[in-house]
Amino acid sequence: MVDASEYEYDLLVIGAGSGGVRAARMASATGANVAIVEDRYLGGTCVNVGCVPKKLYSYAAHFHDSFDDAAGFGWQLPEPARFDWATLRDNKISEIKRLNGIYQRLLEGAGVTLFNARATVVDAHTAVLKNGQGDLTVTAQKILLATGGWPWVPEFPGSEHALDSNQIFDLATFPKRFLVLGGGYIAVEFSSIFNGLGSETHLIYRGELFLKGFDQQVREFTCAEMERKGVNLHFNTNIERIEATGNAYNVYLTSGEVLEVDVVLAATGRKANINGLGLETLGLTLDEQGKLPVNERFETAIPSVLALGDLTAGPELTPVALAEAMQLVDHHFTDTVPKSLDYSTIPTAVFCHPNIGTVGLSEEAAREKFANIRVYCTDFRAMKHTLSGSQERTLMKLIVDDATDVVVGAHMVGEEAGEVIQGIAIAVRAGLTKHDFDRTVGIHPTGAEEFVTLRTLTRT
Repeated sequence: MVDASEYEYDLLVIGAGSGGVRAARMASATGANVAIVEDRYLGGTCVNVGCVPKKLYSYAAHFHDSFDDAAGFGWQLPEPARFDWATLRDNKISEIKRLNGIYQRLLEGAGVTLFNARATVVDAHTAVLKNGQGDLTVTAQKILLATGGWPWVPEFPGSEHALDSNQIFDLATFPKRFLVLGGGYIAVEFSSIFNGLGSETHLIYRGELFLKGFDQQVREFTCAEMERKGVNLHFNTNIERIEATGNAYNVYLTSGEVLEVDVVLAATGRKANINGLGLETLGLTLDEQGKLPVNERFETAIPSVLALGDLTAGPELTPVALAEAMQLVDHHFTDTVPKSLDYSTIPTAVFCHPNIGTVGLSEEAAREKFANIRVYCTDFRAMKHTLSGSQERTLMKLIVDDATDVVVGAHMVGEEAGEVIQGIAIAVRAGLTKHDFDRTVGIHPTGAEEFVTLRTLTRT
């Protein structure tokens, strides 16, 4: 191996999203000479067109229910509440600019060199950076690919009229009629968001039920609650074509139905963002799942070229990219050999209305893995809604391996489910038993206390 001093940098990171920035900062903290390249925006998908703006819009959409709920508690609004899309959109833009600045200051404070350019890897230790003012060649002992994913829109007649999830945040005007195609996190979340903000909302999904891979009871419960809130769900159907009609669109479905809407969002997933990255020059190819294969050290088939986050297999979640970045730095820039990440106990949330929070195994997955399981669940109308008048219900569920009494899955659909499950995830990750849950004293009155008062077995 050529000595690291022969390279300009010890680590060159391509992509300044969550994983890339964390890896750059932590590697620099070990004394490594680090540079990072980004041609779009600091913070990546999460900060700019993902988690952050989505959660802000979700908060905005919840106010619709809050205003309705307030009357039962004695609050009288002087006039019907009016939503102003431009205020939300522009305040969101300001917040993201603030976060972009924070990321830049974090990199500067860590002593990381930032290049605002487009990088193409030309060999195992070299990248060419383009910024419109000429090419710059940079060498590094190790190159980290952290370019994440990019939304894609399936091709069908009129698909050019559909927006992707990067575009949906900055609409010039608010759509009175909104349609989303897809059945994953983004589709389900945005159907709830626009419904809550006041749009007539339709979700189109080719499968029998959205959120494939989640616990079946959770999926069914969420479906019923979203329908209760007014989202129009169309399953076992797809878009046949879209035709523009002035300022609106006629969306023809395979079911024969035709819907007239103002905006169509194609939330059909994201693919590895590798355009122009130079993988073909290196001989690196994506696997059948469209991911870049890496080993436990995050090395591709070329050991000096690393990859993490949404480019690789595993949950496409910001905290996963952050955790992988820490592991990668330990492997390559310290003497520490970290324990491998346990991807089976990574919690996640879907910010639909009501929220979903989940950690560990679904009931279906647990039945496949263990000889016998116990399932404890409850659904109830939260105390808040005894006065609000809302019919919204909450679901809580624990899945237990009968042989060991270990809680192997916890699921919730309800208000602030993500906040609640974050705490429960510690217990599941630690391998605590149902007996440990039962011995924990609850906080009363809360909905979360149900997780430690589930005594009656629902089914085996």
